[in-house]
Amino acid sequence: MNWKGVTPAITTSFTEDLKVDYEFMEGHCRWLLDNGCAGIVALGSLGEGATLSFDEKVEILRTCVGAVRGRGVVVAAISALSTAEAVALAGKAASIGCDGLMALPPYVYRGNWREMKAHVGAVFAATPLSCMLYNNPVAYGTDFLPEQIRELAEDYENLEAVKESSTDARRVTAIRVLLDRRMEISVGVDDAVLEAIGVGATGWVAGLANALPRESVDLFNYGTNGESEKAFELYRWFLPLLRMDTVPNFVQLVKLVQAEFGMGSAYVRPPRLELVGEELEQNLKIIREALKTRPQVQSITYALPNEK
Repeated sequence: MNWKGVTPAITTSFTEDLKVDYEFMEGHCRWLLDNGCAGIVALGSLGEGATLSFDEKVEILRTCVGAVRGRGVVVAAISALSTAEAVALAGKAASIGCDGLMALPPYVYRGNWREMKAHVGAVFAATPLSCMLYNNPVAYGTDFLPEQIRELAEDYENLEAVKESSTDARRVTAIRVLLDRRMEISVGVDDAVLEAIGVGATGWVAGLANALPRESVDLFNYGTNGESEKAFELYRWFLPLLRMDTVPNFVQLVKLVQAEFGMGSAYVRPPRLELVGEELEQNLKIIREALKTRPQVQSITYALPNEK
């Protein structure tokens, strides 16, 4: 499977009454691919997976597979309170037609290495699908160290990639030293993308791509192709937005950017609440300044279902 390129971790769109807006999500997936993305990752942290029921997760995956229809990859983020539920979701993702899985640590429980290896290993073993390990110690409290990632790669042949979100670009180098090209490495921290590419990352599981896919793809390609001046010029404009993907309320912020750029709504499910007051105004100022100074790019636009 192709783990290279820009693969947005898509948000889950909700209607005003906080039901999943499947129609919008279908159009959103198509639009992301039209603007150069290699595929999509659904149900992850940015997708508010913890607030979704099992049946909603399955229907979202079915919607994404139908929208992509082989034009790119559909990766199901597998996270749950229990290993049994994670394995069940992995099986459903495979039967629906997803191309790969991204295994996350379990919600809430922060186990030791033996327990975490057993958990993600059960997900890898549940299907023959190509798998990515998601390492995000900041959000999940579980840190998969480079040596542990090598151990997993030795035990599970279908573990082919890692999404590295420790915020330390040196981790990319450390994984590459231990595994060389045995695994693809994707950066999962939006404001470290050029740094990670510089030391060997070949993919970007991106957040702000939900609103700005063409800029994200251009930035990634400039960095990958060594076009440093173009990359830095675009990065300088993009950074105030990319940094919104690295703070505790990143879901609200990314959705707010989507709403301001005309590609989604700011609705989030509790316990998250939409931004209000000074926090909202400060972030709107940043977003609207970025919108006003947005570079000219060859993006593709069309009316999404709720804009018709």
